Amino acid sequence: MKNSGSHIIILLAILVTINVVSYYLYERFDLTADDRYTLSSAAKEIAEKAEKPVIVDVFLEGDFPPEFRRLQQETRQLLEEFAAENANIKYNFVDPLEDGSDANTVATQFYEMGMTPARINVVENGRSSEAIIFPWAIANYGNKTVKIQLLKNQLGATTKDRVESSVQQLEYAFADALSKLVEPKRKKIAVMRGNGELADPYIADFVKSIQEYYFIAPFTLDSVAAKPQKTLEQLKEYDLVIEAKPTEPYTEEEKYVLDQYLMSGGKQLWMVEHVAMETDSLFSSTGSAFALPRDLNLGDYFFKYGLRINPLLVKDIYSAPIVLASGSGNNTQFNPYPWLYFPLTTSPLDHPVVNNLEAVKFEYASPIDTLANELNKTVLLSSSPNSQLEGLPKEISLDLINKRPDPTEYNAGEQPLAVLVEGEFTSVYENRIKPFELPQPLEKSHLTQLLVISDGDVVKNQLQRGEPMELGFDRYTGTTYGNKEFLLNSVNYLLDDTGLINIRSKEVSIAFLDLREVEETRTFWQLINLGLPLALLGIFGAVFIFWRRRKYVK
Repeated sequence: MKNSGSHIIILLAILVTINVVSYYLYERFDLTADDRYTLSSAAKEIAEKAEKPVIVDVFLEGDFPPEFRRLQQETRQLLEEFAAENANIKYNFVDPLEDGSDANTVATQFYEMGMTPARINVVENGRSSEAIIFPWAIANYGNKTVKIQLLKNQLGATTKDRVESSVQQLEYAFADALSKLVEPKRKKIAVMRGNGELADPYIADFVKSIQEYYFIAPFTLDSVAAKPQKTLEQLKEYDLVIEAKPTEPYTEEEKYVLDQYLMSGGKQLWMVEHVAMETDSLFSSTGSAFALPRDLNLGDYFFKYGLRINPLLVKDIYSAPIVLASGSGNNTQFNPYPWLYFPLTTSPLDHPVVNNLEAVKFEYASPIDTLANELNKTVLLSSSPNSQLEGLPKEISLDLINKRPDPTEYNAGEQPLAVLVEGEFTSVYENRIKPFELPQPLEKSHLTQLLVISDGDVVKNQLQRGEPMELGFDRYTGTTYGNKEFLLNSVNYLLDDTGLINIRSKEVSIAFLDLREVEETRTFWQLINLGLPLALLGIFGAVFIFWRRRKYVK
């Protein structure tokens, strides 16, 4: 008895010791090949900054098709990792339809909150039906609230592809939301005015979006003529300059200010076009308009930095539609037609700006040449291989919608439309007469960046009853393009000081069941699942009875 009591005491002591040690030496292990459940260092740093509770409500609870159960599972696993990193991060999975509410009524409420539900086709037992799901989350931190989109939009993609793409970006989506909640704003952006840029209502959604990360202010170069040095010093207070579709030429003094700003380490994002053409001008009595070259006096500016925007028009077989109205009054119908002047651009690169990005819509864009110099140039977006170039001036007519494009004529190949330039820049005014004197003019920059996009309308949101709509959303077709995500990624990349944007490059491999094969082999696997355990049980019983007879019957 003494030995038995001693053994029990020793066993209890061992169990207590193991529990105490495991409490203080807690560790999690990720055994996946792609480190799917290992947070990046940037995500961990952001999570650790939450000093009070972050409550995340995820609207992915309910009866879902297999693909969305996978999205639900991956979301839950990721949030477990964030919660393990910081106990202040807590999450709940909520079913919006749990109380029996009407799906369309709840969908309307989500629409009003700016969270678009997803309508999906569900195939079960050979039958197809439509269901509404709400792939969104809301994160709350103090008096701050951030919406998190969990399901990405992808043109022409299957549900499986959309879910796989969404899982790829889950860590970025949640880390980005936490960053908005816990990171104080530091960087400043100057949205340039005074050279005929897009009016405020047309860039409202973009500005509103980047305001969640940075301080934003308008800035004009009007004072350059009278006080160039003071204007330059004021501009240097900003970390990034954004030029959204300027239409008036720049003076040499203005260019010199922008050049010296870049030489001092400032970043620049140019959305500039060398074609004067607006779609609205097509809706005249003639149904046609002339696309004309637009000279902004920036040729030498970009040339020195290794770029040349050609005064040409890009036509692309892979393009977005133009929407034309027919009928009148209540009988008005809006019909989409292929419009070759609206290229849809994608990129095979794994660059964090364009990785896993939806197609970006351009309008009347021009090709960009990259010139040889010491700067590093990355073509982020380009037209498809089935492109054609047209010279200017060019008459454009709506009759184009009635003509089928000849693929043999669209052989210009991929045309760069967005180019990122990085490195140590040389001043445009090196070895040239300066437009005005500076105490210490800079001929060479430190490491900095410049992004040039050959279309100003890439940042333009549509208006409905005078109110800005979401950038990239076409209210006539209901399609959402990747313009907003691309531009947000671009700004975050140019200004990122936390490494957050690099999370976008993380690749996660998701294995899905083949639904067709599942349907075809359903009966076979049901028989296996039901019959095999019974067969094994029968075999075990027979062997056991045989063994007992051998042992006890003589």
